[in-house]
Amino acid sequence: MIRGFSASSSPALAVKFYVRMILSGVMPNSFTFPFLIKSCTKFRGTSEAAQIHAHVLKLGLGSDAFVHTSLINMYAQIGDLGDAQLVFDKSPLRDAVSYTALITGNASRGYLNNARKLFDEMPAKDVISWNAMIAGYAQMGRYKEALDFFQEMRRANVMPNESTLVTVLSACAHSGFLELGEEIREWIEENGLSSNLHLVNALIDMYSKCGELSTAQDLFVGLQQRNVISWNVIIGGYTHMSEYKEALNLFRKMLQLNVEPTEVTFLSILPACASLGALDIGKWIHAYIDKNFQNLNNSSLWTSLIDMYAKCGSIEAAKQVFKNMEGKSLASWNAMISGLAMHGQAGPVFELFSRMTREGFKPDEITFVGLLSACSHAGLLDTGRQYFNSMIKDYNIAPELQHYGCMIDLLGRAGLFGEAESLIKDMSMNPDSVIWGSLLGACRVHRRVAYAESVAKHLFELQPENHGAYILLSNIYAGAGRWDDVARIRTLLNDKGMKKVPGCSSIEVDSFVHEFLVGDRVHPQSKEIYEMLDEIDARLEKAGFVPDTSEVLYDMDEEWKEGALSHHSEKLAIAFGLISTKPGTTIRIVKNLRVCGNCHSATKLISKIFNREIIARDRNRFHHFKDGFCSCKDYW
Repeated sequence: MIRGFSASSSPALAVKFYVRMILSGVMPNSFTFPFLIKSCTKFRGTSEAAQIHAHVLKLGLGSDAFVHTSLINMYAQIGDLGDAQLVFDKSPLRDAVSYTALITGNASRGYLNNARKLFDEMPAKDVISWNAMIAGYAQMGRYKEALDFFQEMRRANVMPNESTLVTVLSACAHSGFLELGEEIREWIEENGLSSNLHLVNALIDMYSKCGELSTAQDLFVGLQQRNVISWNVIIGGYTHMSEYKEALNLFRKMLQLNVEPTEVTFLSILPACASLGALDIGKWIHAYIDKNFQNLNNSSLWTSLIDMYAKCGSIEAAKQVFKNMEGKSLASWNAMISGLAMHGQAGPVFELFSRMTREGFKPDEITFVGLLSACSHAGLLDTGRQYFNSMIKDYNIAPELQHYGCMIDLLGRAGLFGEAESLIKDMSMNPDSVIWGSLLGACRVHRRVAYAESVAKHLFELQPENHGAYILLSNIYAGAGRWDDVARIRTLLNDKGMKKVPGCSSIEVDSFVHEFLVGDRVHPQSKEIYEMLDEIDARLEKAGFVPDTSEVLYDMDEEWKEGALSHHSEKLAIAFGLISTKPGTTIRIVKNLRVCGNCHSATKLISKIFNREIIARDRNRFHHFKDGFCSCKDYW
């Protein structure tokens, strides 16, 4: 009966049955305890384990090797490694099972030095002990050591099993070690294991995370039978490689085939929703979780929902998820702070930070990126200085490039180029392209042409093939009317074969994401979109709007400049939103570049003329246009 309960879904009943046995006067023997100990291991009964161990000693069964091994395995698995080591030290027979139990317990909890010492002492190393070490290194993110250990295992002529190969392929995926992954694939095929679903899933994961999406897709399509893990790894692979639209398409196919998604599915697809602004799908996922995962206590999943809502422009929904979340983690606080920051809500960011520290959470470097971003988006230079100094002095956090980037952006936009240069000199690392890029952007705002040329040289040295720096310098020249220099830069770009990244804006309508390039005419409703553009331009003109043609930095006629402005990708997305949604519906768009000044001014007026709230996410932040005003207060 005890053995039966220990193998059932209610292992705690084995202990209750043991108590009845003792009370009835029947004495246990050496065969009783291994099953009892196995039960305690399964339901992690630490107090029961200690009492059963006491019974073992009291009844004089402490010298039984099988009982000893069971005790070591139990203590190792429930996390009491000290007691596991004590039992091991007193064990009359240290067999492979007891060694492996202790190695696994230490390795799985990150005590890799202890695990390695035990492994080296082990007289006959079996595949399970090798697996324990490889898995331990992989779990701690020490992928190179995991792979080195696997190579050592091969040299020792120990035959890997399924568990070995799955772990090693995962380590290859995380470290980008494609060559070894392909060797393992050959071994799998040579040994007739190509139909093993666990191994093929691991191969799909490895290929997709190493950037070989076509190979991963071929393996996925070739599967005769797929499980939810197959779908999770291929969706996760496309998300990992920023192929968000394809990830969403696969997710839709998965649902159409009635494959039930799991928490892992949502952790893979929510970042895709966030990146594309696919709010409708994100809302559906949230509703599905509420319906099918009641009492879910997965902090990572709720944090992903907060991040998704914030990046899809629904900051109020993000606040609601955060408010209702039980067991908040530091990551969830950081997600909410970052979300508020990108929406330009600096005041609520600072309030949330104060509340977070009052509740006992210690901020980390990510927290301060959010705080400094909020200062940067709102132009709060003094507050930014205070948080930057507090990070160093009060929390002993060394500034990283992102923190310096926020501060230099603040200083540059305030025109304090001298102070920005001093901060760069004080940095413990070399400034990256983002820092020089923000300074170059500040030069454009303050029309510092000579200084821009100096800053641009640093950018060209760091990223000689990055067209963005050349375009920005060209824009600065154009703003100063130096058209010969503009032509020189454009010629240089042509000679190098570099092209400007076209503006691209996306909008979700009826759960489908539609993308528009500047001057795009390939959309099936292109005729209707351009008719709406004409109506928008006519109503803007009637309202007194004058296009700011300084934003078109080619030396061309004013009439042509106005036409180029009206065909920007965000204008096309807004026009599509106006013809595709009911009056009064909020329009949400996502743009890959910084929104231009002309489109910003036009969108403010469009929101008033058409009585629509328009929420736009550009490369830097969110803009909430309503009643002719923008939440950024024209500072972006």
